[in-house]
Amino acid sequence: MRNLNLDQVQTLVAIADLGTLAAAAQALHLAPPTISLHIRELESRLGASLIERGRRQLRLTPAGMALVEGGRKLLASADGLSDLVRRKSQGREAVVRIGSSAGVSAHLLPALLARLAMRSPGVDVTVEILSSVEAVARLQAGTLDIGVVAMPQAPCAGVNITPWRHDPMVAIVPCSWKSPKLITPQWLAERPWISFDPATQMYRLIATWFGQAGLNPRARMHLNYPEAIKSLVEAGHAAAILPLEPHARNEKRTEYVTRHLQPRLTRPLGLAHRATRNQDNAVQNVLLALGEFADG
Repeated sequence: MRNLNLDQVQTLVAIADLGTLAAAAQALHLAPPTISLHIRELESRLGASLIERGRRQLRLTPAGMALVEGGRKLLASADGLSDLVRRKSQGREAVVRIGSSAGVSAHLLPALLARLAMRSPGVDVTVEILSSVEAVARLQAGTLDIGVVAMPQAPCAGVNITPWRHDPMVAIVPCSWKSPKLITPQWLAERPWISFDPATQMYRLIATWFGQAGLNPRARMHLNYPEAIKSLVEAGHAAAILPLEPHARNEKRTEYVTRHLQPRLTRPLGLAHRATRNQDNAVQNVLLALGEFADG
C-alpha cells in the first residue's frame, strides 16, 4: 500500500471539523473538485469508504472516524517535525513538551516562560492538559518530555520521578456565606461543595482529608478545571478546595473568599522525565527552570 498523503488526510480532518466539502475547501483554500479528488484518492488507497454524503451535511463512516483520529496525530507530528527542522537549521533549540494538570499549567506556564526567556531564549515550551497517568504513559511512549505529576507515583520503567513541591490547599467560599477563618472537614461536609473527578489524585487527597475526620461527604459535582470551579463558587453555587498557587498573579476577587484549612492539607507534586543518559539540552534547561520553582 502506498503511503498516506498528509494533504489528503488534512482534507478529511477539515471535513470532519466543518461538516461540508464547501466549508473545507474554503478553509484550505482549495477548489471543491480538489477536495472531492482528495477523498476519492484516500478511499481508493485505503480500500474503504470514509464519508457518507447526506442532503445537507456529510457524515464520517467508522473507517473515516478512525482515520481522522489517527490523522490528527499524524498532522501534529508532522508540524512538530517541520518546526524542529526549521529550528535546527536556524541553530535554535527544539520545543520541549510538558504535560500538566489545568490547575498547575494555568499559572505555571507564564512564570516558566518568563524564566526561560532570561535563561534560555532559544527554548520553546508547549503544555498539554493531562492527568498524571496520561503524562507518565506519554513519557514512556516518547511523545512527552516532562510531566508535572501528582505524588506519590509508583515506580515506572524508563521514567524518573522526583519530588518537586508541596502547595498548600485552601477552601474558596462564596462571599455570601458566613464562614470561619479556618475551614474544618466538619464545617465543609455540611455544605454543598465541588470536588475533582474520582479518578484523580486530587480527589483522593481531599477524600483523605475528610476521612481522617471520620467523614465521607458526597460532593455536589465533580470538575477537573479550577477556573470552572472558581466560577461556580463565585456564583454562590458551592464551596471548593483548591491548591494555592504561590506563582500565580495576585488577583483581587470580591466574589469569593479564601480560607485556610484545619487540619492543614498540601498537594505534593513531582517532576517526571524520561530516564536517558544523554538528555536533550533543551529538556535539561526546562528542568532547571522548573527546579527554581521547587519548595525552599
